[in-house]
Amino acid sequence: MHSKGLNIIGVSLDKEASAWKEAIAKDNLSWTQVSNLKFWDEPIAKQYGVESIPATFILDSSGKIVAQDLRGPELRAKILELLAK
Repeated sequence: MHSKGLNIIGVSLDKEASAWKEAIAKDNLSWTQVSNLKFWDEPIAKQYGVESIPATFILDSSGKIVAQDLRGPELRAKILELLAK
C-alpha cells in the first residue's frame, strides 16, 4: 500500500546491532527500520509510552496518533479507511 501513501517505520528495542540486522534480513523487512540500540531506554518508545511489544501506532500525515495496537484484519481495515480519505 506504499504507492497509496502508506509508510511504515519499524522501531527496534534491540541492544545489539548484529541481532537487529539479522532479524531484519531473516524477516525480509523492506520498510524503514530504526534503533538506538537502547532496549527499553529507546527514546522513540518512551515518547510513545510503549510498555510492551509489539506495539503498533497509526499516525496521520500531521503525526497525530489515530489508532493504536490494532492487529490483523482490524489493522488492515483502518489503514484502508485512512488511505481512502
